[in-house]
Amino acid sequence: MRLMEPITLILAALALGASTARQDEMSTAMRDAYARLQALVMKRFRHSAEAELVLARYESAPDVWEARLGEELSAAAAESDVELVETAQALLGLADRAGARSGKYKLTISGGQGVQVGDHGMQVNFFGGDVRAPRGPS
Repeated sequence: MRLMEPITLILAALALGASTARQDEMSTAMRDAYARLQALVMKRFRHSAEAELVLARYESAPDVWEARLGEELSAAAAESDVELVETAQALLGLADRAGARSGKYKLTISGGQGVQVGDHGMQVNFFGGDVRAPRGPS
């Protein structure tokens, strides 16, 4: 079973909601879940007009704004907002019932520090102590 990292999950749900809404093919349940997701993200961004602008731009051009919105979501600690992550999971589950049944959108992180979930990720963590640049081969 493949699991998604929370920020990736939120980004995927926002992109799905935006693209589906533009096509007028959205069920009432999906429309409600997307509106709830947008409201929860905006709540996280309530102190940053720039982050709100990035969200608006992402919804019209996800490929262009994905990295920047991911940074804004991380800065707002969106990955720790259980309601936000669950709402993103619910929206993706409504669009992909088979994926939801198989556990594709399940995510459980408890007390994690420097956690990374998903494919093809790269991560460097420094927890306390002296942070120095890694040395190359001698």
